[in-house]
Amino acid sequence: MAHNDRHMNGQHHPNSILDQFELPPTKKTKRHLARLRTAWRKSWEEGGFLHQRWEEVGQSRHASWHEIANWIKTAALFGGLSLIVLMLDAAGDIISATLKGLSNVPATSASDGSGLWGTVDHPIRVFLADQATHLAITPAALYAFWQLTGLLGLVGGFFGNAGARIAWVLFGIGSLAMIWSAAPAGGRAAATGLAALMWALASIFALRGLTLRPIVHNHPPQYQFNPALHLHATLPAPTPAGDDLAPDNVHPLQR
Repeated sequence: MAHNDRHMNGQHHPNSILDQFELPPTKKTKRHLARLRTAWRKSWEEGGFLHQRWEEVGQSRHASWHEIANWIKTAALFGGLSLIVLMLDAAGDIISATLKGLSNVPATSASDGSGLWGTVDHPIRVFLADQATHLAITPAALYAFWQLTGLLGLVGGFFGNAGARIAWVLFGIGSLAMIWSAAPAGGRAAATGLAALMWALASIFALRGLTLRPIVHNHPPQYQFNPALHLHATLPAPTPAGDDLAPDNVHPLQR
């Protein structure tokens, strides 16, 4: 029955709306496709555009940066910049999420002044909470920034970053000052000394490889001094025999 519906009176009836818009390829379309296939084939022949570009890609593996084709340099720089932008965007999201998570932690939680870490951490929390009352910021945000600074200084200093090591030194000095200011008067010296020892132990990793000894470079001199004495003597030319111009008091030696 369906077969009869499609072929009634010798005519073909389309089974969908898409069949109604299918048009046979024209001669002009066929000519364009033939030209594209010909151009594609010629571009991959020896001396063609795509063949030359492929040869430049192969040669770039063994060439220096100055010998690489300009279009490869441009593509590499564009790809590198795009990757850096993506990494910075991802790092910004991670840091933002970290700060937000740390800010949600109450400033007075997890530390009541007891224990080894509480002796150092509690005065810092108290100092930051007291200072936050005079600033347009929450104590938790101040404490989160203090933690993040110490973490970045420790990790960056471990990998030899100069800025991170400076941040680590300032982090330690600031922490000691806060502990001295907010610790109880009776145990102020002990709390500050304990914090200094803990900071010094952590500095083994943050400041690894750093030395205070002067670096002496022994290089050979760039010039050499070779003294030499040059004497210039002018000898008179010999007078030929029978010269009338010779002085009268000069006589030949006779026996």
